Amino acid sequence: MDDFMRAAIEEARQGLAEGGIPIGSVIVHRGHIIGRGHNRRVQQGSAILHGEMDAFENAGRQPASVYAESVLYTTLSPCAMCSGAILLYKIPRIIVGENRTFMGEEDLLRARGVQVDVLQDEDCIAMMREFIAARPKLWNEDIGT
Repeated sequence: MDDFMRAAIEEARQGLAEGGIPIGSVIVHRGHIIGRGHNRRVQQGSAILHGEMDAFENAGRQPASVYAESVLYTTLSPCAMCSGAILLYKIPRIIVGENRTFMGEEDLLRARGVQVDVLQDEDCIAMMREFIAARPKLWNEDIGT
């Protein structure tokens, strides 16, 4: 596993430690993290702060050229909202920790030209399975069911 996925997993663990949902993300431009975040819906009382959205927010306003050269790492397959942001900002590649516990909009992303690499990382899978088993109601709220 590379350092960027490790950073995304650290973000996920931080979210869990804060009482939130353990999903983390980092945005990497030319080998440097420009934005990092984790799901903060619980912590901030937010409707939209998924891990990827938090990473975009923390990256701040960037020129389109920066996003067009960036890679987004996320511990879990991105939902429709986060996939929309990936498409909007023309991120060309995402690296997903796992999609076994939740299959997001990978087909849509691929259909729109985004390279999607899925690692099936055992740490990511275990973290989500344990969280979903412990807090199913919160998990269902997060994915809109």
